[in-house]
Amino acid sequence: MLSIRNAILCVLFLATSHISIALASSCDPINADEVVKAEDSRYAAQMANDFSAMEKLIADDLVYIHSSSVVDSKQSYIESMRSGTVKYKVMRRSDVKVRTFGCVATLTGLGNFDVQLNDKDLSIELRFHSIWAKRDSKLQFISWQATRTPQK
Repeated sequence: MLSIRNAILCVLFLATSHISIALASSCDPINADEVVKAEDSRYAAQMANDFSAMEKLIADDLVYIHSSSVVDSKQSYIESMRSGTVKYKVMRRSDVKVRTFGCVATLTGLGNFDVQLNDKDLSIELRFHSIWAKRDSKLQFISWQATRTPQK
């Protein structure tokens, strides 16, 4: 009886493992050009306060870690711009490296942002890590982390 149960458990394990592997490998891979274009679209939407575009580009499970260590969700991140607390005036990036891992891509680089925070103008230089995932054949911005560069 024990060996039958073990055999059934083994078959179930192998079947579910096979399904998990098939699902993981069945995604539509991201290429470097499309993730750079998606990041460009996000920057453009933020500078234009295009909240409709942001809603589409940003994943519901976004984790956005600012260089100040403040952590935002999709809702709080968009609301900070909608309320006028944060205004992205100019967003530039350089020294960008794109790495793709199937349905996920990371961008790392140097960012120079002119931002208005609580009506105070700031120019911020930072190192960033941006992560995108392809879900249901569309790219979604899922994570950001940034660290300010040392003042010269």
